[in-house]
Amino acid sequence: MRDVAERAGVSIKTVSRVVNRETGVSAVLADRVHAAARELSYQPDLTAGNLRRAGRRTASIGLLLASVDNPFAATIHRAVEDVAERRGVAVFSASTDERPDRERELVAAFTSRRVDGLIITPTGVDQRYLVPELEAGTPVVMVDRPPVGVDLDHVLSDNPDGARTATSHLLAGGHRRIAYLGDLAHIATAAERHDGYLQAMATAGVPLDPALVLEDVHNEQSALEATLRLLALPEPPTAIFASQNLITIGTIRALRARGRQHDVALVGFDDFVLADLLDPAVTVVAQDPGEIGRAAAERIFARLDDPALPAEWITVPTRLVVRGSGEIPPHRA
Repeated sequence: MRDVAERAGVSIKTVSRVVNRETGVSAVLADRVHAAARELSYQPDLTAGNLRRAGRRTASIGLLLASVDNPFAATIHRAVEDVAERRGVAVFSASTDERPDRERELVAAFTSRRVDGLIITPTGVDQRYLVPELEAGTPVVMVDRPPVGVDLDHVLSDNPDGARTATSHLLAGGHRRIAYLGDLAHIATAAERHDGYLQAMATAGVPLDPALVLEDVHNEQSALEATLRLLALPEPPTAIFASQNLITIGTIRALRARGRQHDVALVGFDDFVLADLLDPAVTVVAQDPGEIGRAAAERIFARLDDPALPAEWITVPTRLVVRGSGEIPPHRA
């Protein structure tokens, strides 16, 4: 820092203010400091600086997602990064792969590196293991799924309403044999979407055929196999509600493999890239992962500013996007 100050022709205090993004330095002086820092390849020691500051913050947060290669999770990730960048905070992310043991390991790894807060898509059925971190003052926000066993901030989509909307849309089109392809049954949001499907069927007075309800379908391959089984039934479904984006993609592959993509109606939960360019274009209940990520990040920073805030539950609405696949009439099947 002393070398940068000498090169820029300013005081060490001025360099410190620029490095720490404090006010009170003119734009001209700040540009000189940044130029000198680049010339000298200067990098501030954030750890040492944090030890001198109140709160010992590390200007970093940890983000645990089910799988960072899922487009839904990737959009949440980007939204969190955008909010964090404006505050000069780095985001460290990792995938839990739906393993509660890995979730705990990653939480331990991030907290041992003294991240200022955690945003987590929970995988297990109990998050009470987080109590020591909460008592130590680490803010935690759950995203996409609610916490179990602890009262925490969380941000998630209105899953029951979205599932009811998808199923009701198919019912309004005249379908009665509507199959449901659900994610892992222990996932809270999967259970909510299943409930929404059941509620819509019951409200319409349509008898439920257990052969059309398949759960624990988690990825493209298992969705493809499940859809092929449905199509092979003596009375196959005339419509399918796929409750997750990867499940929707696997369903499409199966329908196309059997040449049934124009015969069987399909509504997917969650939008995905190129859904509007397929033939037929895919009708979906779209979530807003960008808003989910933004709200979760804003909540982390709000709690860092005021740890006494009460836990808040934020629900982000979904919307039906009509494109063609969900409007195929039942007589074609």
